[in-house]
Amino acid sequence: MLVLHGGGSRGGGVPVSPAQLSVVRLIPTARRVAHAGRGRLAVWRLLNSVRGWDGIPSPVDDVRWALGQLREQLPPGTPIGLIGHSLGGRAAILSAGHDDVRCVVALAPWVHPGDGDVDASGRRILFVHGAADRVANSQRARAAAGRLARTARVGVIEVRDGGHAMLRRHRTFDGLAAEFAVATLLSRPPADPRTPLGRVLTGESFAVV
Repeated sequence: MLVLHGGGSRGGGVPVSPAQLSVVRLIPTARRVAHAGRGRLAVWRLLNSVRGWDGIPSPVDDVRWALGQLREQLPPGTPIGLIGHSLGGRAAILSAGHDDVRCVVALAPWVHPGDGDVDASGRRILFVHGAADRVANSQRARAAAGRLARTARVGVIEVRDGGHAMLRRHRTFDGLAAEFAVATLLSRPPADPRTPLGRVLTGESFAVV
């Protein structure tokens, strides 16, 4: 599992610090995924080259580089999942068509109009968006999910009272990412299919938690 943080709004080649809040916030997410995998999921966190989106290399370039590194380390055909927050969510969405990627979790993804026109055939993709998010536009995210659904199996879960930083109801955001990763990469269904995630995994396109 590859975990992608948000890059922040400043670009211009500004390096990303490991102490940046958007980086630190994803540490509990990565730990939750590793714990849920019970030793069967390896988790890496990607530190982007520069902040923002318009730098060189871009966050998508960084993801491609990381996937190339993992391909050299893992047995051929090993499925890889991407979890990304904010701009990291956008990078994950735009990387969904990579040959090695099998699932994507986009947490509060910051997307542009038109994002989602990716051939993600055979992938499982989950959007998790807070209802109180004032940074990332939830309607753009829903539109991107709709475009991805032309080729992939896509679900959207809205988190009541959830904000962009995912601090309020953080256990919900992290838990959904971990459970989805386990269900899709390890073929381990949720304990209760009546939960919002269980309903999305069995075919519903939208749920609220």
